[in-house]
Amino acid sequence: MDLTDRTPARVAVDDPVGGAFAALLATPGVREVLELRSTFGFLAFHGGGLEEMTDVVASAAAARAGASYYGVIHPDGWDRHLRSTLVRPEGSPQLAAFLDHVEVAIAVHGYGRVDRWTTLLLGGSNRELAAHLGEHLTAALPDYVICTEMDEIPAELRGIHPDNPVNRPRFGGVQLELPPRVRGRSPFSPPPGPDGLSPPTAALIAALASAARTWPDPDPDPDTRPEAVGPDLGG
Repeated sequence: MDLTDRTPARVAVDDPVGGAFAALLATPGVREVLELRSTFGFLAFHGGGLEEMTDVVASAAAARAGASYYGVIHPDGWDRHLRSTLVRPEGSPQLAAFLDHVEVAIAVHGYGRVDRWTTLLLGGSNRELAAHLGEHLTAALPDYVICTEMDEIPAELRGIHPDNPVNRPRFGGVQLELPPRVRGRSPFSPPPGPDGLSPPTAALIAALASAARTWPDPDPDPDTRPEAVGPDLGG
């Protein structure tokens, strides 16, 4: 199920052992996918029937770029959204292995707002990566708005809390929020091409892979890590 307005109620981040996430993963029909490749990672932990096509986009981009991938696939029609700050490595050895392996990441999410059907939001703690990714997306998706300015992103979609999985790698990451149209899930999305993807979705995957391939190798200084600033209300 793809929710039109993903604005969960505020919840205290008080789950140090990852019990809520472990319980979700134990639910019949919910499954994890882990593919370790390079130290650049893609995540889609609201995939499958929750934020539709996010797992398809993230896994395809990772495979094309030789990047690592972690996803959680929810059954069709799933409508229970576990906020990102409760997706904790303590609740999943596979997520822990992914976060130990990667240096930087992009988390792919889906959202819907009546005034933002063609707007992609680039939040997360690594603003340099956000700018780099934004350049690739702007070139690939000329009919879409690519928003990298944090002040223009709704607070609950900024993805800047340090407990958000995308900010846990050494160099943090980018929370990429995709509207339904670019995921091929809108009545206004162009019909699928021979590859089974709506052309904007295919262009999105290519841009993500290109951004990952051209991202420079990480700084060898172990103390270098972007700081996540301000409260995170969702994700």
